[in-house]
Amino acid sequence: MPCNTELPSSPEELTNQDSARWKELLNDSTKWHSIPLLNHTPLHKLRDQGLVRFRGMVQDMMDPEIYLERYEVKSADGSTRLQPGKYRDCLRLGKDEQLDYQAESNVHGERRTLFVVSVPGLNDWAKEHEKLCNPQTENPTSQQTGVGNGIKRSLDEQEDMEVDKADESSGISSPKRQCVAVEPKAETTASSSAVLGTDYLLNSPLPDRPSMACMIKVYEDFDKYTLNSLMDFVGFLSVDPALDASTLDVEAMRDVESLSELQAQNPSPFLIPRLHAFGVKSLCHANPLLDQSLQQPAIPELGLTQQSLETVHKDLRMLLKLCLFEDELAAEYLLCHLISTVYSRSEMQSIGKFALNICNLPKECMQQYTTKLYEVLELLLPASHYLPMTLDTMNTAAFAPKKDYETNKLVSGLLQLAPHTHLLLDETRMQQGKLEANGVHAIQHLANLINNQQLKCDFQYYQIDYNVDIPVLVLSEGRSMLPSDFVLPINADGKAVELYEESLKAALHYLQPARLQQFRNYLTMSRITQFSVSEEHTEMIQQHFVDMRKANVKSNADDLHGLLVLSRLLGIARGNGALDKETWHLATEFESKRRQRLQALPKSSVPMRN
Repeated sequence: MPCNTELPSSPEELTNQDSARWKELLNDSTKWHSIPLLNHTPLHKLRDQGLVRFRGMVQDMMDPEIYLERYEVKSADGSTRLQPGKYRDCLRLGKDEQLDYQAESNVHGERRTLFVVSVPGLNDWAKEHEKLCNPQTENPTSQQTGVGNGIKRSLDEQEDMEVDKADESSGISSPKRQCVAVEPKAETTASSSAVLGTDYLLNSPLPDRPSMACMIKVYEDFDKYTLNSLMDFVGFLSVDPALDASTLDVEAMRDVESLSELQAQNPSPFLIPRLHAFGVKSLCHANPLLDQSLQQPAIPELGLTQQSLETVHKDLRMLLKLCLFEDELAAEYLLCHLISTVYSRSEMQSIGKFALNICNLPKECMQQYTTKLYEVLELLLPASHYLPMTLDTMNTAAFAPKKDYETNKLVSGLLQLAPHTHLLLDETRMQQGKLEANGVHAIQHLANLINNQQLKCDFQYYQIDYNVDIPVLVLSEGRSMLPSDFVLPINADGKAVELYEESLKAALHYLQPARLQQFRNYLTMSRITQFSVSEEHTEMIQQHFVDMRKANVKSNADDLHGLLVLSRLLGIARGNGALDKETWHLATEFESKRRQRLQALPKSSVPMRN
């Protein structure tokens, strides 16, 4: 269906009327989702300056930009008029009109450009659902679009029609639009062709799973945008060919210090479109099945009764147990990992993280098992990534973002992922060999991510830590060389090891569409639900810790913190909004069993942290 007709159809309509009213309309989720999603709509089906959405992760923030919010235009006969410039990249001038740079009525504004990429690691089922829910757009005529074939021929025609329509309502004459950018010359365009590759410009964190990129221009509340945050934008599409720096002639670029920077900051709009945002929503999850749930809801909003919620929880545990060689304890810990999140930060501590190392995998099926297990997990999770820790990957891949001062661009790395993107590290792929300098740095970045839920960005002369929320699951033969919050040796059933391939096939067969949707919604809603601990139970926990110390049980503050996190997740998984004695005792029982397994492990490999 076409874009909602109640919403503005052009930047002028938005700036000439009460913009607060338009923003109020966007509070209606139905209207918000009636706008075409640029992530899944071909550019040739959209018109320049049409209303679109883009959802993704803020990957980079560019320098502030000063623009003409309103400017005075002089005609050949000496008459003047004011023209709005907000939500546009190019000035709009008639054939015999000129911009009066000295006019007192000119108003300058500031805007920021965010480099946003579609959610890195978004799994296929989530993409397909986004496509399915994306409103269908009608194919615009060649006069209505500046996208696709015949761009140069149709550019002026499409702007004539757009300007006529906009200016009829505002009572001004219909000038022909002209961009302030210099028109390219045929004989010089080739000499100024792009020197930067497409992969570099798109800057996908996961090169083997490329993201779509969009440059979002925002006009207010600049402080609310943070690196790596997940956002949904509504605004006006801008795909004017003149925005492409590679189309500028040599004369126009004679004063440019760096051609690379110019082209990195002004890539082709048909590769990286621009969007001038006037509506923005922060997303607390990437699950498109729950697009209505943009705030922090409670589990009952899933529409499940307590009884049906218990059924979903029981069925999911059974599925995970089937995938983990019939190990019930491992299924409990893996479920806790899947719904974990950093819900608070205290000084240097990220509270709520649940980095899990599942080790002691059976040698006879280890190589194939890890990838097959991931196939099940990616069907459950909106966003995830499988990373085999081979020597080649560790020694050559870029793990953390790095500032390229030649292009003034933050070049992404494998670990620059959106919140709640589950990272599965397959340590069973590590071979004997030497970790080179890049490999050592990769291990350090992974350890920092696991321990602190922070990612170091290299700005050449200094480093900045950015907060992230990336649950990490490590699969290994022995105890991982990486740190973790919980190390859990698998207690594999012998018969289950022999039949592991059949078990994983049965798990995939069990995941029928209706059950899959329940599991996906359950995991997402569990992750973002609220949970509390009463004063009474706080005292119970303190007394339990004192009793442990009196009994000479080796325990410290980290052990207590781990118990608190585990009990919270066990409670949430069972649909509880507050801690109770039963859940606390269950957590202490599970931890006791886990530690017994650890003591039985051979001492051949020692983790950096337990």
